[in-house]
Amino acid sequence: MVEGGNTSKPDKTEFGECWKTTWKTPYIMRLALSAGIGGLLFGYDTGVISGALLYIREDFGQVDRNTWLQELIVSMAVAGAICGAAIGGWISDKFGRKKSILLADGLFAAGALVMAFAPAPWMIILGRVFVGLGVGMASMTSPLYISEASPARIRGALVSTNGLLITGGQFLSYLINLAFTKTRWTWRWMLGIAAVPAFVQLVLMLSLPESPRWLYRQNKVEEARSILEKIFPANEADDEMNALKLSVEAEKADEHAIGDNLIQKLKGALSNVVVRRGLYAGITVQVAQQFSGINTVMYYSPTIVQFAGFASNQTALALSLITSGLNAIGSIISMALVDRYGRRRLMLVSMAGIVLCLVSLSIIFLKAASHAPKISQFDINFAPNGTCPSYISAPKPSSWNCMSCLKAGCGFCSNAYSPGTCMELTTKQRDSCRGQHRTWYKDGCPSEFGFLAVVFLGLYILSYSPGMGTVPWIVNSEIYPLRYRGIGGGLAAVSNWISNLIVSLTFLSLTKGLGSAGTFFLFAGFCIVGFSFIYRLVPETKGLQIEEVEKMLETGYKPKLLRGKPNDRAQFANGMFAKTRNDKTLLVLNTILLCAVPPNQTSVTKQAMGSSSSKPVDINSVKQSGKGV
Repeated sequence: MVEGGNTSKPDKTEFGECWKTTWKTPYIMRLALSAGIGGLLFGYDTGVISGALLYIREDFGQVDRNTWLQELIVSMAVAGAICGAAIGGWISDKFGRKKSILLADGLFAAGALVMAFAPAPWMIILGRVFVGLGVGMASMTSPLYISEASPARIRGALVSTNGLLITGGQFLSYLINLAFTKTRWTWRWMLGIAAVPAFVQLVLMLSLPESPRWLYRQNKVEEARSILEKIFPANEADDEMNALKLSVEAEKADEHAIGDNLIQKLKGALSNVVVRRGLYAGITVQVAQQFSGINTVMYYSPTIVQFAGFASNQTALALSLITSGLNAIGSIISMALVDRYGRRRLMLVSMAGIVLCLVSLSIIFLKAASHAPKISQFDINFAPNGTCPSYISAPKPSSWNCMSCLKAGCGFCSNAYSPGTCMELTTKQRDSCRGQHRTWYKDGCPSEFGFLAVVFLGLYILSYSPGMGTVPWIVNSEIYPLRYRGIGGGLAAVSNWISNLIVSLTFLSLTKGLGSAGTFFLFAGFCIVGFSFIYRLVPETKGLQIEEVEKMLETGYKPKLLRGKPNDRAQFANGMFAKTRNDKTLLVLNTILLCAVPPNQTSVTKQAMGSSSSKPVDINSVKQSGKGV
């Protein structure tokens, strides 16, 4: 998945149990799928703009000429999602999960219709903000509703349907983009049709109940019980009610302990060394996920394909469909590998693959630029007023090729890989070129290396999706102490959205300033930095209980290559303490060894001596009291 809220990772056996349970009680699947449409909307919005942007540029000349305007159209949905995610949690807690989802549907549908009927680019931007608000709220509330309305034994499997629907929505968006390429209103249909699933979810949610957990917290105990009786067999409903009571009481106790408002929670979280170390890991993987460049591919995939020399919008969309399909396949692969090989290893391997693919793409685009077709000096098909002004005034026009023409802000008209004409970038010249049965290039030059670029784009997705695509969300669901999980996961999610905004808002400007090769090489550099931070800061959490993760972070995590050798006397004594707690004779030896170490190197813990506390013990007090001797 490219973006979204925390989701639980299902155990392998949960899928079989999920099938059995939902077959007996279809109402559970109805709840999950109805709420999961929010994930479908999320994925659809991520993918649809990539194709729609191609046709928006054709209809609005100012958008085609201004890179920053294209970036604004794409990234305003991300900006709206940040705000939606920020207020979505408060709305769902204050007014309920169901009402929050209904509001998200209303915003999404309104935004889709505003974009479909937009008379000018600023209206498209406004519609993107509305859609983003809906996406942000849905990303927080839909998984939460599914989780709270699902039996615990199949919760992971049901929540994972939300993630699958996100990638499914992305794939669907590319199919719909391709389907509307031949229609009259192209991008208006692409963006406007998103109102249909939003309306469907709104109707379905009106007939569904509120989350039983939220109802119980609002002291609506009987309403909560009536919903649980629809979800669970009669002999289990009472047990679930008791479990819900204990869970809510424990949650309220934790809230009382860490504070009732956001400022108190933040202070408590940041003053806790375990939470801080968890945040180092959690925020690192979320920022690395976005700066691997994934959303440049999801938001601008057809544009990147055109950079590779495939000028046709239909061809670009068809090839982009492959990348979206590979992303969905990668999510399924992740489910099979993450519990077998671990979170940390999967992310490191994923990042290594991403770096190799990005460097390869950089080399391919460099080769394509150096082998671009030449400008024909004598093209009788076009009058001089059709040529590019910069080309006419160039001191050495004979040295120009297609790439020189595009960098000068002009268009290149050619038959495949043969020399062509550098023409002024206007609709009239474009139509004139196509009237001669030639291809009009304005984003990338025709190249024999173009196919390789698409291949490595696919390999990039396959490297990203099973590792960096899904694992950062899993790590953030496991890395924080239970009482700080909400605030920790929220801070990490905000870092993900902000990084997403930065990347989507600057990608086209980077390609204009650095070129395609330079931009992909820059992202490869970000990934190398991300790899080193993941290696240093992110521990393995596979198979560990919450308490075990907390203990590991309390002592501080270091990867094997940075731990050093335990060769000093204090470390040796600590090891002896841990291994010989109950042996009085060796305990005497341990104390003698400790007494021989200078005071600034002699800090051991009560835990090493068998105590449950982790406060350090002053070795001088041990000497004076003679304990253990």
